[in-house]
Amino acid sequence: SITKERTEVILQGTSSLDPNDPAAVWQEFDFKCKPGELRRRPCFISPYHYRLDWLMWFAAFQTYEQNEWIIHLAGKLLAQEEEALSLMATNPFAGKDPP
Repeated sequence: SITKERTEVILQGTSSLDPNDPAAVWQEFDFKCKPGELRRRPCFISPYHYRLDWLMWFAAFQTYEQNEWIIHLAGKLLAQEEEALSLMATNPFAGKDPP
């Protein structure tokens, strides 16, 4: 065990014109190997880690100011850049307007 609590950074987007609207539906970008859905089987990758997923684990222990790359990643996901999307397990906005 490394920590007693499970702290995570979760990246979500919405197609709502008003993201502050309580009716806005937020959808999560899933990572390939980062822990997420509790019912999902953990991926097995040995002897290496998916670097982005590994960095996301460490980022959860700090602020976004200490991990400015998260802001850049979020911007690339919002712009639906293929290079950034290729690092994700799912794109909830595939075939739709960008979030």
